[in-house]
Amino acid sequence: MPTARPLPETGSIFLDARGTDRALRVSWHHESGLVVLSLWRDNVCAGSFRLAVDDVPEFIDVLRTGLDRAYAEALTHRRLAHGA
Repeated sequence: MPTARPLPETGSIFLDARGTDRALRVSWHHESGLVVLSLWRDNVCAGSFRLAVDDVPEFIDVLRTGLDRAYAEALTHRRLAHGA
């Protein structure tokens, strides 16, 4: 079985909520102007997506919007649970 290559200098690994055998790796490739998002299972790459650096701000905006909504919903649920 092939082993996972080390991440470039700038990158990170995020474990899947379903278990540690699945992960998302994010790696910057400045020399190519890309951010690579890759899906891993048991140290084997199952798929990847190359995102142009110019598209990263929009990607971050989408994540931020979703996070803001999740926080707002959680706050609403807490208030309803506490009768506020």
